Amino acid sequence: MDYRSIFEDAVDALRTEKRYRVFADLERVAGQFPKAIYRDHADNERDITIWCSNDYLGMGQHPKVVSAMQETAGKLGVGSGGTRNISGTSRPLVELERSLADLHRKEAGLVFTSGFVSNEAGISTIARLLPDCVIFSDQLNHASMIQGVRQSGMQKSIFRHNDVAHLRELLAQVDRKRPKLICFESIYSMDGDIAPIKEICDLAEEFGALTYIDEVHAVGMYGARGGGIAEREGLMDRIDVIEGTLAKGFGTMGGYITANKAIIDAVRSYAAEFIFTTSLPPALCAAARASIEHLKGNGHERMMHQRQARLTKAILADAGLPVMDTETHIVPLMVGDARQCKAASDMLLEKHNIYIQPINYPTVPKGTERLRITPTPLHTDEMVFELRHALVSVWTSLELPREPADAKITASKLTSGDLTLPTVGG
Repeated sequence: MDYRSIFEDAVDALRTEKRYRVFADLERVAGQFPKAIYRDHADNERDITIWCSNDYLGMGQHPKVVSAMQETAGKLGVGSGGTRNISGTSRPLVELERSLADLHRKEAGLVFTSGFVSNEAGISTIARLLPDCVIFSDQLNHASMIQGVRQSGMQKSIFRHNDVAHLRELLAQVDRKRPKLICFESIYSMDGDIAPIKEICDLAEEFGALTYIDEVHAVGMYGARGGGIAEREGLMDRIDVIEGTLAKGFGTMGGYITANKAIIDAVRSYAAEFIFTTSLPPALCAAARASIEHLKGNGHERMMHQRQARLTKAILADAGLPVMDTETHIVPLMVGDARQCKAASDMLLEKHNIYIQPINYPTVPKGTERLRITPTPLHTDEMVFELRHALVSVWTSLELPREPADAKITASKLTSGDLTLPTVGG
């Protein structure tokens, strides 16, 4: 048996479909984000601008966050010492979980090594502990949530994306006495749309279901203190389990769930992904907590983030680029073909020193390939116009379809009081 050729053929298939993933060698420099140093395969260096980072607010280089990590590493070292049960429950980790519980107004929080793990462990463990549970999962839930549903071994029922009427139909088909768990996201990161949280909570109360919301693309960025969309809409108290990440809006690493003490204690006691994994290092916990506490008391980053997202959508739409109108900070630029999407990304990097990773299947359905742009508070207006000119050049070179400016985007985004559409050529 030629095992090696099996793996080579599998990878070659991805190359043929233009779905083979190439990782850019990037070096972010503290104080200069979104600028970075890019190294090609020959180790040649050049400066580029990153337009697709999930460090949505640039908190990964915030002085308070960097200082907290450096100071804690100097005092406590760089390792955690093991699993939480052995010797890995450090004081900064305890304080981080308290900070997260306070952020979401819950009784307790539990930190994991990533957002993927927190979803996988949280959903699967909660569902397994509910006898004869049925899980209702949104059609477009993240892979980590899907994995959690599968791993639970419980009956699942998939409802059409954000379709409350369909969810009601499915709930009505299940015995009201059976435990139920509704799993959904607040912001769906590829299309940038928002779940009907209130309506889902209404159904959960009507049919006696627990609610589990993934706020990974919203924490830090929405709500008066950065608690997410549920906080912004005054609905945190109606959600049973709020899951989030430390790796996006908070700019560090890790994932978590918050809930009442009984749920948190049960997951802590039963989830293998938690029990048998080395805990986060104290320095990382201190950095994450510094970011959370800063954003709780300071809305400047959130305000500037929304401004730059609105400006970017409006400027690109005004240039006739196929921007999907979204309610959030996500700016999808539709291409619709895997090969062209990869070509556009390559051309932006090679000719314009702009890095935007292509988003292809299976992350999005075939035919909806796109460039996913994520403006941050640290992208200047000048950078936005540089992006516009680069994209227009790429679209022209590749003969990608343009479209008339979406009046809905340009008008709504630029009449908000703090934006005015500048006159530009080209």
